[in-house]
Amino acid sequence: MNTYVILLRGINVGGKNTVPMAGLRKCLEEQGFFNVSTYIASGNVILKSDKRANDVKAKIEGTLPVNFKLDDGFVKVLVLTYKQFQAVIDNKPKGFGEQPEKYHSDAIFLMGIDSAQVMPAFSPREGVDQVWAGNGVIYSQRLSSQRTKSRLNKIMETSFYKSMTIRNWNTTTKLLEILRKMDT
Repeated sequence: MNTYVILLRGINVGGKNTVPMAGLRKCLEEQGFFNVSTYIASGNVILKSDKRANDVKAKIEGTLPVNFKLDDGFVKVLVLTYKQFQAVIDNKPKGFGEQPEKYHSDAIFLMGIDSAQVMPAFSPREGVDQVWAGNGVIYSQRLSSQRTKSRLNKIMETSFYKSMTIRNWNTTTKLLEILRKMDT
């Protein structure tokens, strides 16, 4: 049995693609997934399955529009193994996420694109923003006191944006805690 972190892109944003977490858990259990757990309403799921990651992705992508009223086609599914998710945390840049009172830190998970493709689309403002490429992830950090001057939201204007899902660092590390508890 494999334990996976599922990141849903595009649900419960701005009143669109509303997917209640209790309904999502029930739906996924009915699809044969085990120990389904959600964390906050932004599309974070941890579950167990005997299926491979690609099969889990296909099953969830197929069941969402059947079971929920989705307003658009922006919903995407990213399935990460325990090992892949652990690597996101283990391979973070030195000091990243360790000063939450000073910096807003995010993990930008990539879906079907790699960091080398997307890095040129970022235009960090010197002294405010920093970005680092990772394996399947971009680490993004902005100075909290200067966040209104950040250029990181410019990524939303690019074609790459539909192939990303963003989690703040606190959510990312909390998901790892839940994953560890479930996998023991």
